[in-house]
Amino acid sequence: MQAEGIIKFNCEWLKDESLPKEILKDIIFWRNKLYELNLIGVYEDGIGYGNISIRHEQNKFIISGSQTGHIGIATEKEFTLVEDYDFNNNYIQCRGPVQASSESLTHAAIYEASPKINGVIHIHNLQAWEKYKNKLPTTNENIEYGTPEMATEIFRLFRETNAIEEKIIIMGGHKEGIIVFGENLEEAGDKLKILL
Repeated sequence: MQAEGIIKFNCEWLKDESLPKEILKDIIFWRNKLYELNLIGVYEDGIGYGNISIRHEQNKFIISGSQTGHIGIATEKEFTLVEDYDFNNNYIQCRGPVQASSESLTHAAIYEASPKINGVIHIHNLQAWEKYKNKLPTTNENIEYGTPEMATEIFRLFRETNAIEEKIIIMGGHKEGIIVFGENLEEAGDKLKILL
């Protein structure tokens, strides 16, 4: 497994001012709440963990930026708009004040898997991860986070398991990694309450 916290896709970052605050109100609220609960943050070694996104348009989404886990109170400067992506070419194009999270291809796959999903939360929690690994829809242990292979694995789980009903995916090869999703961030957050 490669080191944690590293972007593994080719990123075309169109550096821009922060995104409009009015469209970020909900995602900022949830990101800061998850930080308070230590579900998004940074480890002692400086590696950040966890991220959050919302669908912006059909094939676009807003996601927390790479290397923002250490920020206690996020603002509009910690988010970016993923405008384009290509799983086959391991590519992301984002526009905003920060580069897109290392998990952007995973979020893209979840949005592509179901048009009903409008909010995705990726947290780290060892206790829940150990409890639910291979009991809830779980990715193959050999699949690394943030890769085209993870996107393929997400599509497989949506086809072969009840992931869409559970609204939860355990990342088998990404220790502590759990993804929840829903029609909005509130629904995704409700799934977290059940897990934790």
